[in-house]
Amino acid sequence: MSKSKRLVGLMMAVNRKRRFKVRELAEEFGVSARTIMRDLQELSELGVPLYAEPGPHGGYQVVRERVLPPIAFAEQEAVAMFFAVHALRHYVSLPFETESSAALNKFYLHMPGDIRDRIDAMKNRVDFVTPPWKREAPFLATLLDAAIGGRTVTIEYESRRGRSCRRIRPVGLYANSGLWYCPAYCFSREDYRVFRCDRITAATADAENVPLGAKEKADVHLGNWREKIHGGPGEAEEGQTLAVYAELTREGVQRCQREMWLAASLHVRPDGTGYLEGGWPRRDVSFYARFFVGLGAEAAVERPAELIEAIRSDLAILIERYCSPDTEG
Repeated sequence: MSKSKRLVGLMMAVNRKRRFKVRELAEEFGVSARTIMRDLQELSELGVPLYAEPGPHGGYQVVRERVLPPIAFAEQEAVAMFFAVHALRHYVSLPFETESSAALNKFYLHMPGDIRDRIDAMKNRVDFVTPPWKREAPFLATLLDAAIGGRTVTIEYESRRGRSCRRIRPVGLYANSGLWYCPAYCFSREDYRVFRCDRITAATADAENVPLGAKEKADVHLGNWREKIHGGPGEAEEGQTLAVYAELTREGVQRCQREMWLAASLHVRPDGTGYLEGGWPRRDVSFYARFFVGLGAEAAVERPAELIEAIRSDLAILIERYCSPDTEG
């Protein structure tokens, strides 16, 4: 094996192992310990952050901010990767804001000149537009770390009802219509809630993790959290859900497809029309009523009566507002 191939292989090996001994690497690559020591020195000079641990049980270890091994990209792959990160610039806040900016600059600067020219020409021809919300969410990294590690976080939250202190266990983060949301188990409410991240004014990871709540699930993530809590047999408490059914036009389907929270309830027919069907939390009936009022004639709610009545109430307020003598021209 040539030295250049051995160095690339060694870089991949130390990133994979994180902790290793010189003797182990020497046996793996079929060279002497002295050769491996020289190779490790070269890797260190190239930027791989290694440090030695003395003693009989010591060895080498890669620090947390390690350098990943080189990856070869085809031209179109490189362009696609660049614009995937470039599209995030519309968001005021990101859970990895500094890292994404540094990665984009590094990626761009190390490309061949002709590919950089191609990207420059495409910048004003391709865009991924998100609504121009200018709402900062400074605690995204804290929430994401807690979601990945299954940790609890204490937050200060500003809602329509006022300011409150909550202890939550985040499920994850998702962006929708230019805003960031954090589904999480709330220990105060003993149930799952969705928090607007721009309304979180403080967030601190708890020093000690809080045990799982009585209603909390250990294997919940963004792909299944609504089904786990509200969709599965026996998951919903009696009397706490609404059995919703609504018919949708083609336009209604398209507008509902933009809402992530409707994914589990939305069913699309071959002709493009569809319907919403599912058990939705009763506590949010006023929110659902406003949502269907916004859909107008593109949706027709058939049940439950409680939701239909809430929609009628909202429409009565609008009719009163816009059809009263004071508003007539």
